[in-house]
Amino acid sequence: MDRYLHTVDSDWYRQRAAGALICILAAFLILLVRLYYLQIVQGHEFRRQSQNNCVRLQGIPPPRGLIFDRNGVLVVENRPSFNVSIVPREAKNPKRVVHKLAELLHIAPETLFPRLAEVRGARSFRPVLLRRDVSRDVVAIIEAHKLDLPGIVITVEPTRHYLEGKRASHLLGYLGEISREELKSGCFPDNRIGDFIGKFGVEKAYEPYFHGKRGEQQIEVNALGQLTRVLKTDEAISGNNIYLTLDIGLQRKAEALLAGRVGTAVAMDPSNGHILAMASSPAFDPNVFVEGMTHESWNDLASNEFRPMENKTIQGQYPPASTYKIVTAVAGLEEGVITEHTRMFCPGYYRYGDRTFRCWKRGGHGFMNVTDALAQSCDVFFYQVGEKLGVDRLAIHAKACGLGLPTGVDLDKEAKGLVPTSGWKLSRMGVPWQGGETLSVAIGQGFDLVTPIQMLSLISAVANGGIRYKPLVIRRIESSDGSLVKKQVPVPLGRLSASEKTLQIIKKSLMDAVNKPTGTGWIARIAGVDVAGKTGTAQVVSMAEDYDDKEKSVESTRLRHRDHAWFIAFAPAEEPRVAVAVLIEHGGHGSRAAGPVAREMIKTYLGIDD
Repeated sequence: MDRYLHTVDSDWYRQRAAGALICILAAFLILLVRLYYLQIVQGHEFRRQSQNNCVRLQGIPPPRGLIFDRNGVLVVENRPSFNVSIVPREAKNPKRVVHKLAELLHIAPETLFPRLAEVRGARSFRPVLLRRDVSRDVVAIIEAHKLDLPGIVITVEPTRHYLEGKRASHLLGYLGEISREELKSGCFPDNRIGDFIGKFGVEKAYEPYFHGKRGEQQIEVNALGQLTRVLKTDEAISGNNIYLTLDIGLQRKAEALLAGRVGTAVAMDPSNGHILAMASSPAFDPNVFVEGMTHESWNDLASNEFRPMENKTIQGQYPPASTYKIVTAVAGLEEGVITEHTRMFCPGYYRYGDRTFRCWKRGGHGFMNVTDALAQSCDVFFYQVGEKLGVDRLAIHAKACGLGLPTGVDLDKEAKGLVPTSGWKLSRMGVPWQGGETLSVAIGQGFDLVTPIQMLSLISAVANGGIRYKPLVIRRIESSDGSLVKKQVPVPLGRLSASEKTLQIIKKSLMDAVNKPTGTGWIARIAGVDVAGKTGTAQVVSMAEDYDDKEKSVESTRLRHRDHAWFIAFAPAEEPRVAVAVLIEHGGHGSRAAGPVAREMIKTYLGIDD
């Protein structure tokens, strides 16, 4: 019996052992199958995921091309910027990490969340920019707490820096972060969210040249997403460098002369259209757009009554006032309604129908020919020339002089001004043209509107013998290694509707305007240099016929009712090297407000000391 029981127990133990062995073998088999599946079947995929977890491809933004003036003076460069980003997948709990970061930097976490909320799926492996251009102190704080900030990375990229601050800001422009609409447009194939592109001025007009080729860096990171080593680097290629036509010395002078005033001063080389200076006042600092502008700061700029964001040189539209008499003189001479010997009497007023049109000189100028009338800016003479021409013939010559049309300068949002015609008024207002309106147009008042750059183009054409050149702001473009990419050549737009004889009459008149004591531009004369120029005083509000000039003084008239002051000129008169146009909003008389600005700009460019 005992032997039987012993045999039964042995069999039972063997069965249990066999069962256990089978279970163990089955478990090992399952493990082997799983290992086979993981290593062989899914090995490639898991290897890829593993590499993705430790290896990152990091884009390298290309340095933007530099900007120099015509003489090689650096005006816009790039400086290093420290940017703080987060890799959401490596942060595990991005919101917690962002809260911790905000706490360390003493900022509201809500300001860091908007971009983080847009991240989904595979994009969670990409760095999301949280803070741009932080200080070195902030970098030190983040580095000291990096164990508490998984997924937070600091990168260094080149950022725009405008060395001259507000100077030439309207010509240079500024950068802004690329919008989603711009990315979707297909015009920026090498840009990504967070990149900065040109939004205004030269920065915008020549964006494709400034933007280089993005580089790439393969890096290895640890479990916290922190860099351990660089595996491979494809360097970014810098953008092209641009050399402006601008003379920064003349630009500085123009800006200084406009300080505290509202207006513009612009200079051109009349032989080729090169813009030598373009100052618009008040200006703005383009650096604030790169550093980060608050909504409040933008609203302050946008709502400023003196329009600092407007490039008054190309966007401001003003009555040309007496500078337009150049056009009327050209039209009168070319149409044969006057000759250089035609004389008209100015008693100080001109009666047309039941209206009396006054001359700026109460006592009148007496007998005037066209040369005297331009030099002394006699209104009565040009009232009569305008009456003989009619508005439509006058308009033909105005358009031939480049008025009423954009000049084509490579800057954004250029205005075209207005050259009125009888047909324009009828279609626009539904009423016929009145003869008296022609008299106003003939002296640059009424419906006439021009931009300062149009008047600069006109006076430059008078200076060079009649050729209107496209205003150029770029002289040449070079690659980062100094190779020539593009050289800008003069672009003729057409000729003035003036014969050589007519141009000689106009030139002599403008020289007399500055160099004779009776000329309205006498204040702009320069010893040893023949300056040719024309003043203009653009009426902002109409005055009663019996209005006294003394009441109209700059001191007594409310600012917004004061006349705009014009002065256009070139020098030296016989061999012109520089032409200028100055417009001072509400500056009063052109000779007093704008003339001295033009004179000092000419002296600076020609290197004339006091």
